[in-house]
Amino acid sequence: MAVGPESATARPDDTAAGPGDEQLNRVFLTRVLEPGDETGGRWVRELGADAVVRRLRDRGEPLPGASAKRWAGLLARAAHAQPHRDLATAHDAGVRFVLPDTTEWPSQLDDLGDARPLGLWVRGTPDLRMWALRSVAVVGARACTAYGAHMATTLSAGLAERGWIVVSGGAYGVDGAAHRGALASGGATIAVLAGGVDRPYPRGHAGLIARIAEQGLVIGELPPGDHPTPHRFILRNRVIAALTRGTVVVEAAHRSGSLATARAARRLGRHTMGVPGPATSGLSAGVHALLRQDAVLVTDAAEVVELVGDMGDLAPEHKGPVLPRDLLDPAARHVLAALPAHRDAEPQEIARAAQTTPDDAIARLYELRALGYVERHGDGWKLTRQAMISVRDGHTAR
Repeated sequence: MAVGPESATARPDDTAAGPGDEQLNRVFLTRVLEPGDETGGRWVRELGADAVVRRLRDRGEPLPGASAKRWAGLLARAAHAQPHRDLATAHDAGVRFVLPDTTEWPSQLDDLGDARPLGLWVRGTPDLRMWALRSVAVVGARACTAYGAHMATTLSAGLAERGWIVVSGGAYGVDGAAHRGALASGGATIAVLAGGVDRPYPRGHAGLIARIAEQGLVIGELPPGDHPTPHRFILRNRVIAALTRGTVVVEAAHRSGSLATARAARRLGRHTMGVPGPATSGLSAGVHALLRQDAVLVTDAAEVVELVGDMGDLAPEHKGPVLPRDLLDPAARHVLAALPAHRDAEPQEIARAAQTTPDDAIARLYELRALGYVERHGDGWKLTRQAMISVRDGHTAR
């Protein structure tokens, strides 16, 4: 069940809350429980959202696992929860609330167990479940380098061109570059926010997030108007990891929050990938640490799709440029490589270096002369200028 501007015929605050109203109960709990609260998630799973809400509203005894201090804090939050108002605010902002186990709910989020979101606030018209089926997370440093921004942009554009949804956190740096890369290629992207989806954060990305909401989706666990905190950013990352088939980290220092996304992806059995950077860059140190563990090194969208995609989505084999000498017969290449770089040599010397007979070396030398690689000087043979370049590209000259 989802309530939004396209599905509601009356304002949500015109309806009265009643027992068993799963939507209102879960909206209520988004004001009380923090994202990723496994104890609260267990209460909802074992007792049901309605029973948990009634215990909180009636100021009853603490539920199992809650200390007196924590229960007092939850009761204080519950006293200010107004689910009708939250749904009305969401309605006016073009936001709907998607419940677990409904048609739009991405079932892969259930892998989070009791840390599964109580529901998701969704801004944008596409179907969240359908989009998430073919999605990849691209995350990384906020204070990224020009290299990191370039890699995030081009990788995300390539993913979008191949029909993949790019998921990131809407932050400065790599996140913003990933979203822009997908949008610039005419593709689709999802921003997962750590606060209310009606309050873009960071404010400097208000325009970008509005554009994402128009062309894609902006989602989050926090109710309208709620603000992000450092802890909520870390908890938000588990949603990014669970929602997608794999996570690509582009630039991350050792203590980067984006590494939490990769670790969550690994725990959930998703693919973890890293884009390498300079060995001297502290902003790539966290990525390199991932690559030393079990993350897979990727350098472009094709390699990402090969890992997370369907059978047959193979990346093209990367090869260097084909040089003229690559087209030579192997025996002729050995003779060519045996010639000294800066002097003449007689066939016997060339044959020894090429590990062949003098007669065979002479035969190959005449072939190479016809192709412009060598020239004869009396009894000796010497590389031409063309061959000097070819040999220098292929091996260390003697």
